[in-house]
Amino acid sequence: MRQKQHVSIISSALQLTPKQVENTIKLLDEGATIPFISRYRKEQTGNLDEVQVSEIKTQSDKLKELDARKQTILSTIEEQGKLTDELRERIVNCYQLAELEDIYLPYKPKRRTRAIIAREKGLEPLADLLSKQYANTDVYAEAVKYLSDNVENEDDALAGARDIIAEWVSEDEWVRNAVRKLFARDAIIATKVLKGKDEEGTKYRDYFDFSELLYRCPSHRFLAIMRGVNEGFLKMSVGPDSDKAIGLIEKLVVKNRSESAGQMQQAVSDSCKRLIMPSLEAEFIKLTKDKADEEAIRVFAENLRQLLLASPLGEKTVLAIDPGYRTGCKVVCLDAQGNLLHNETIYPHSPQNEVSQAARKITALVDAYKIEAIAIGNGTASRETEHFIKKQHFNRNIQVFVVSEDGASVYSASTVAREEFPQYDVTVRGAVSIGRRLIDPLSELVKIDPKSIGVGQYQHDVDQTKLKQGLNRVVESCVNKVGVNLNTASKYLLVYISGLGPQLAQNIVDYRKVNGTFKSRNELKKVARLGPKAFEQSAGFLRIADGINPLDNSAVHPESYPIVEKMAKDLNTSIAELLKDGELQKRIDKKNYITPETGELTLNDILGELTKPSRDPRTKVKVFEFAQDIYSIEDVHEGMELPGIVTNITNFGAFVDIGIKQDGLVHVSQMADAFITNPADVVKLHQHVKVKVLEVDIVRKRIQLSMKGLN
Repeated sequence: MRQKQHVSIISSALQLTPKQVENTIKLLDEGATIPFISRYRKEQTGNLDEVQVSEIKTQSDKLKELDARKQTILSTIEEQGKLTDELRERIVNCYQLAELEDIYLPYKPKRRTRAIIAREKGLEPLADLLSKQYANTDVYAEAVKYLSDNVENEDDALAGARDIIAEWVSEDEWVRNAVRKLFARDAIIATKVLKGKDEEGTKYRDYFDFSELLYRCPSHRFLAIMRGVNEGFLKMSVGPDSDKAIGLIEKLVVKNRSESAGQMQQAVSDSCKRLIMPSLEAEFIKLTKDKADEEAIRVFAENLRQLLLASPLGEKTVLAIDPGYRTGCKVVCLDAQGNLLHNETIYPHSPQNEVSQAARKITALVDAYKIEAIAIGNGTASRETEHFIKKQHFNRNIQVFVVSEDGASVYSASTVAREEFPQYDVTVRGAVSIGRRLIDPLSELVKIDPKSIGVGQYQHDVDQTKLKQGLNRVVESCVNKVGVNLNTASKYLLVYISGLGPQLAQNIVDYRKVNGTFKSRNELKKVARLGPKAFEQSAGFLRIADGINPLDNSAVHPESYPIVEKMAKDLNTSIAELLKDGELQKRIDKKNYITPETGELTLNDILGELTKPSRDPRTKVKVFEFAQDIYSIEDVHEGMELPGIVTNITNFGAFVDIGIKQDGLVHVSQMADAFITNPADVVKLHQHVKVKVLEVDIVRKRIQLSMKGLN
């Protein structure tokens, strides 16, 4: 019954059919991964993509968490002996967390409150009488009846009764919902600078005296404010006008103009200011923070996806340079698989200025290791090093690329790097990482904590558990989208393959060391602890380039091999020939191969793989050149039109590298001639763009750019 409720709620929220949701949840509960479901179970899900399957999982997990919360609430109320059938039914059928907590609030165990103290003094009957608001009640005459050793006078009795009423009012569902709606519509987020923090907190000066409607506050601004609060520079308040809130509550609970009603008004004012407003303020801050986190994680995840799927150079020999001035430029030579062949240091820049020696070394290395491309890190001395390299004359055409260094230093000092290169220092490891990023960005970047890659927005301010989950899901998606070579992939890459994980990834590497390369996907079943479920989930994403079965180098899942074998048999040919011959493929009538288990969607994927087996969804990398004679912010002037590379995308715009140390900002209002709200609709990470310089602030090292009319 509960499962049907979940399916109904999710299908309605996501505008999917109940069957799609039900089958997807079933597959997830059986241990299927998101990449596997979206790629190999299209008939069951009705062709849902990864985003939709992921959203179903998210919604389902939230509903399961809500069910767990309900069980806790039911147990707590039952222990109090207050759980009626009607109350149980309300709780079981509630699917809004705020509403559920409102139902639970009167029964929720409390610390010692003013209302509890008043009840201990025996004042609850007086509170009950006042709440009825009888027209002829003499409140002081009634209060006299409750005087005792603990209640000194009538005012003391009435104050205690009001404390009890204030708590009743604050726990009333109608009241809370009414004020909650007021918060949603009218809440203002206001900030002030803390006393004496003006100079120290100058980077938050935009928020020293700031206010706006909460629902209009964009996620990046809210996170910036929260950072200022957490760092001790700002104080923040969230809420509507308190008088408006009090008036709203009075309309709901104050019945007349009697003396009792006067006591109710005082209780309402106290309840609103002391209990309801602070409670809902915390609720709305959390709600807004959660939404801001989700948006920041979404932006980070999309940037990470684009970075991981960046164009690879492919298997070519690479000379990589980690540039530097005083300490020199670390140079490494890598073979086509990214293995380190040679390393040394050159000093073409000041203070040494050993230009001739450096030139001779580079030329010799290019010849000795048959270098096909040169990768230069984009950090300190990058432009000068690029200029130096491009002045050299080689005996073959050598492509020169500038490669992002973001996270390279994190990798070079990591356990992963020490395991790979125990005999080399961090400078060599960093240069190797730069070169490998050019050959295959995905294989190299999976070794780095995604948070360290530098394409996020307030990544240190969001919920770290949700961030980790979101980013890991993106890495998993990208790795499985591309697929990996089973015989060359590192354990750091294999760990993200559907159905594997750290232990099985290590077991695969260990198996290779002992038994040599895999000859077939079926051989995976010999790997320790890799059972039928793990094989089912992983096999389609693992490639064997020169295996026994040519389908092992495609995205066709082993469970579908019999279908391809039948296709080849019907055409009186081999699978190998079928993969090569486009004319043979055109003769396949997919209707002949539809079965109860294999539908048209799966057959379309199979035929697509036959056409282009083992195709890489990524485009090939392109050479980019910065403007000549632009090396520092002092070289940049208003009105210049410059080539650039998009390095980061946020909700408020995109940062562009124009070849100097500081990236420039293209504000969302300057990204296109037409009005846009989402920068990601216009640019992608690492996209080559042309920009115009609008403003240069040398003191604050800020550059404002525009793309209007240029791209």
